Amino acid sequence: MKPRWGWMCLLLLSVAMVTWAQEEELDEDDEEEAQVEDGDVDSEADSGEMTADANVSFQVTYKTPVPTGEVFFAETFDDGLLSSWTKSKTMKEDADEDIAKYDGKWEVEALKENKVPGDLGLVLKSRAKHHAISSPLSKPYIFKDRPLVVQNCWGGFTEFKLKLYEQFHDRTPYSIMFGPDKCGEDYKLHFIFRHKNPLNEDFEEKHAKRADADLRKVYSDKKTHLFTLVLNPDNSYEIFIDQSSASKGNLLTDVIPPVNPPKEIDDPKDTKPEDWDERAKIPDPEAVKPDDWDEEAPAMIPDPDALKPDGWLDEEPEFVPDPTATKPDDWDEEMDGEWEAPQVPNPACQTAPGCGEWKSPTINNPKYKGKWKAPLIDNPNYQGVWSPRKILNPDYFEDLEPFKMTAVRAVGLELWSMTSDIYFDNFIITADKEVADRWAADSWGLKKLVASANEPGVFTQLTLAAEERPWLWVVYILTVGLPIGLGVLFCWPKKSDDDYVYKKIDPSKTGAVEEEEEEEDEVEEEEQKKGNLEDQGNVEEVAEPAEEKKNRSGDEDDAAGGEQEEEEDEEEEEEEEQASKSNETPSDDEVRL
Repeated sequence: MKPRWGWMCLLLLSVAMVTWAQEEELDEDDEEEAQVEDGDVDSEADSGEMTADANVSFQVTYKTPVPTGEVFFAETFDDGLLSSWTKSKTMKEDADEDIAKYDGKWEVEALKENKVPGDLGLVLKSRAKHHAISSPLSKPYIFKDRPLVVQNCWGGFTEFKLKLYEQFHDRTPYSIMFGPDKCGEDYKLHFIFRHKNPLNEDFEEKHAKRADADLRKVYSDKKTHLFTLVLNPDNSYEIFIDQSSASKGNLLTDVIPPVNPPKEIDDPKDTKPEDWDERAKIPDPEAVKPDDWDEEAPAMIPDPDALKPDGWLDEEPEFVPDPTATKPDDWDEEMDGEWEAPQVPNPACQTAPGCGEWKSPTINNPKYKGKWKAPLIDNPNYQGVWSPRKILNPDYFEDLEPFKMTAVRAVGLELWSMTSDIYFDNFIITADKEVADRWAADSWGLKKLVASANEPGVFTQLTLAAEERPWLWVVYILTVGLPIGLGVLFCWPKKSDDDYVYKKIDPSKTGAVEEEEEEEDEVEEEEQKKGNLEDQGNVEEVAEPAEEKKNRSGDEDDAAGGEQEEEEDEEEEEEEEQASKSNETPSDDEVRL
């Protein structure tokens, strides 16, 4: 009987595949239902609240976020105006005149993809131009005992300026510069602050260490991202990307150059003495070159065992003038010189091992030692590596509160970009991280929700990934094919050997097969009887003088024939008994079932 376990495993695999396909279809249907329609949605100018469409199963209701708690600056651009912002009209220094002007265009628009109805943002519209725009804070932020929390959606440089200028440019003084920066394949997230030297009151830029996050993915996935800076009065800081920590440190220890200079510096007037010996090893002055040291011996010599191959054509050159070449008609020997036919390989050398003067190949010279040098020994006069003596740093100071920077009074965006349609939105400056988190949930959180609902399915994402990295197809095939192959291997056992051992007594044989076997047995019996009759006929044809011998041989033949028939009858009886037993005893397949 055929094993049934293989069919059961195959059935289970089929059911699992059908169920999985149905789940994928349901997921795709859910994603299609989750698409946000940007249709006829009424907006109120005062509240910005969006009315939901009853025909859409998944509908985002957007309301212009209103910050809670103490806020120094908040901007959503949902009013569609830039009334509180000032565009720069100055010229950039140290730049060509045709590109020095800050004439890049700014517009207030909705996102091109994954729109949230009613949500607008500031968009940089120009390519290869300088852009600068600024807006005042509702009240100045004073660095004292409260944290500074800065947050914006996407963005280029966000610079927190001291003043608001129509002459706002790249060299306008600022307190903090924070935001993403992409130049070619260099991806950065800047946090720079200007520290005031308490001795001379000069300002110096301090750069925080690079973020630990994979900025390449963040800057290239074409999604909106949220950047947050938290600066605490204890000089600690933390940078978040999409509300996940990307970098943290301290203003005193994790910025370059350090806030506080070293207490001691090298004496600029100190010079190294002329007799100062910095050599740790010197040639042994007592070493002598050996007499058998030959500095003139070449590194390579001709192989003395090499022999010129037979048939080498010493008199034939490797190249000969091309006999088919002709001097050009416009060749002027006075101007161009004597004409010579171009060189071609010598036809006579094609069948020979070589042409021209034969030279033995070169090998390494076993006697070559090179230029002799005395071995090195420790320098008894070694004094170490010289360094100037240390003196007190005349410019030393210790500022243990670099957090206390110059007050912030305005926000400014100043950048040059080779990419247009860069989106900025949802700026907030506050002293409470929870306020910024609630603001993010009401603004950027909806953008993220819509983008997630509109993302392609798993198969589409896998296909796109494989198009960028073709080797992923191998991973996919192994991931899908290996489990299926193992399932077939273990769930589909091989056919039992008993089916082959007991073929003759297999009870599953049909009646037609049994009738054929009985007919074959009858044919064999008839052939045996005919053979016995022919033997008897041959005995009767023997001569008369051998009659007694014939009788004896006939008797023996009859006895032998009778014994053979008895043996055949016994074998048939044994086969019938075995067949009857096999019908009464169930087969191995029936026992297993």
